[in-house]
Amino acid sequence: MTKRLVDVLDSDGAVIHTYPITLDGPDDGTDDAAYKAKALEAAGHGRLVSDTELGSLTARMHVSRGGQMAPYGDDLRASSETKAGLEQTVRERAYFLWQQDGCPEGRAEQYWHRALDQHLRERAYVLWEQEGRPEGRADEYWRRICDFEAK
Repeated sequence: MTKRLVDVLDSDGAVIHTYPITLDGPDDGTDDAAYKAKALEAAGHGRLVSDTELGSLTARMHVSRGGQMAPYGDDLRASSETKAGLEQTVRERAYFLWQQDGCPEGRAEQYWHRALDQHLRERAYVLWEQEGRPEGRADEYWRRICDFEAK
């Protein structure tokens, strides 16, 4: 497994986040495009920008800089889909659904799974739209989202 840093840039060319990207397999000279594609997918999951702006993001291989280390392009919103961010998003949605149904007792796990399912479906839909709404590939996007969230 090979790990490389990839910068994700907004439409103005400003770095909005630098992702450590790991690809499975040995370092056999894998093309930078695979790293960039995975970083852009992670940016979509991480909600760095609104869904309408996802198509304007670009990626480049990170270039190290000299000097004193300081945070650079790592300003993520609290709703970013880190594991903690995902859990918080699902927790809030589950609570909303529970309240909507009149606060029934003893069904917390049911609401958690319902909220997670809704969240994953929304993310799959965003990816499907971002890639031009390809016909007959809904299952592929669902699997991609589930695989990404499982990591």
